[in-house]
Amino acid sequence: MRDKTEMLDLILQTAKTLQVKVVAMSGSRTNTKAPKDEFQDYDVVYVVDDLDNLTSDLSWLDQFGKRIIEQEIALDHRRLYLMLFEDGNRIDLTLCPKEYIKEWVDSEAGFTVLEDPEHLFEPYSQNLERFWMSPASETDFKNSCNEFLWVSAYVVKGICRNQVIYATDHLYGICQQELLKILAWQVASDRGRVDIGKNYKYLFNYLPAEKEKEFSTLLDFSSVEKLTQSLFATMELFHQEAQFLAHKMGFDYDMKVAEKMIQYVEKRLKMKKV
Repeated sequence: MRDKTEMLDLILQTAKTLQVKVVAMSGSRTNTKAPKDEFQDYDVVYVVDDLDNLTSDLSWLDQFGKRIIEQEIALDHRRLYLMLFEDGNRIDLTLCPKEYIKEWVDSEAGFTVLEDPEHLFEPYSQNLERFWMSPASETDFKNSCNEFLWVSAYVVKGICRNQVIYATDHLYGICQQELLKILAWQVASDRGRVDIGKNYKYLFNYLPAEKEKEFSTLLDFSSVEKLTQSLFATMELFHQEAQFLAHKMGFDYDMKVAEKMIQYVEKRLKMKKV
């Protein structure tokens, strides 16, 4: 597997060959707090004069090495080339026209400029706190609780219809995301603004180990029975953590609605078993 020095040399040399205006890197390799391992991507942007010319013939991508698999994505005015190489390295390469630098900057949390002889990046500042969480307002908290409880009814519907994918999508994609948000607000209430990372990946660094273990037990969606268990446990944990945060922040938690929704879920799923 090519090491970091080899990869950066290759990235810069290829940019020189293509007469790229700016080379910058974002992602975990620019974050000193991110754990270092072999799975870290090279998230690179080439700022270019002529996007159409570079994308009309992509044979130059071969300079990076033999690829196992790749994806090409059109995103606003940019083009992304995601490449996994045979040696295990991965480059996520963005081609960005120089007139749309701000579009790329706004999409990233932080970055390191590797080459910028014309100082094109000077007007732009980094959004280092893109994935930081601030303490909740009471409105934020109420909206989160309402969303969690409302969507729990969709999970019930999916379970009762034996629609595992539908139920899983709503349970993990919405309900458990609201639970993670509540946990993140608990951390923020103690620390102020805090970096929880993309997709909450750093959240459990701030919480007791048993809290991550407790959340992990909710993630078995392999059958209708497991989904049902997960929904009950998720609602119980949300109810517990929301009350804790409300008490801590002096917020109003609508116990009446929460308990009615828990009863609704229990009743509907009990009827299904019958």
